[in-house]
Amino acid sequence: MRREGARVAIVPTMGYFHEGHLALMRRAKELADKVVVSLFVNPIQFGPQEDFTSYPRDLERDARMAEAVGVDVLFVPETSEMYPEGFQTYVEVTELSKPLCGAKRPGHFRGVATVCLKLFNIVRPHLAVFGLKDYQQFLVIRRLVKDLNLEVEIVGHPIVREKDGLAMSSRNTYLSPEERKSAVCLYQALQLAQKRVKEGIKITSELQKELKNFILSHPHTRIDYVEFCHPETLAPVKEIKGPTLLALAVFVGRARLIDNTIVEP
Repeated sequence: MRREGARVAIVPTMGYFHEGHLALMRRAKELADKVVVSLFVNPIQFGPQEDFTSYPRDLERDARMAEAVGVDVLFVPETSEMYPEGFQTYVEVTELSKPLCGAKRPGHFRGVATVCLKLFNIVRPHLAVFGLKDYQQFLVIRRLVKDLNLEVEIVGHPIVREKDGLAMSSRNTYLSPEERKSAVCLYQALQLAQKRVKEGIKITSELQKELKNFILSHPHTRIDYVEFCHPETLAPVKEIKGPTLLALAVFVGRARLIDNTIVEP
């Protein structure tokens, strides 16, 4: 494809596609001549107690969905191809990987950065499209590309939501009907924060307390973190003076859900 002068895009995924994935694929089609979607449940980004073995998988369904939106290549490597015997080389984006999900899931972003670098080297795309639901991942990959002089443009795509606001995620399939009702509290918490900041509340510790109480008022919820950060460095923010990232990670039942928004005074 490259030799023929085509502009190639990649959408890296772990499969079990939903409308959010399809939106990334459609965006890639707008920006490139050929679209490659990688489908690989990456073992090295899961911790020992996490859901690697139970992560939802359905290759036939995913292949139909990708084909329906015009994807040119579905790249589905085996684990033994990506990490052959004796594999020992990893890449780490040190500072951006430390807070938020990096603090709660040690080694996660080392796994993400390593697999993305491998995918870029294998596919050699001109651009890659990532969803901004995984905002920290987007920053990590963008930094990786800049620091290692990779010729890949990193494109972020806005969060795709269900009608009630819940961010689309493959892990939403873990939710029981009751838990699904509670799960919308993440989106509602983001809206509540936007409202409070517009009303003039700028001290993040006050906002955190209110948001945590709001989330915990919903059944089946357990907070992993509620953090206000600088949107580029992810440094903690004590007072909202400019655009600030509000990032949430909440367990609803066994599903660990993440969401985020940018709040502005």
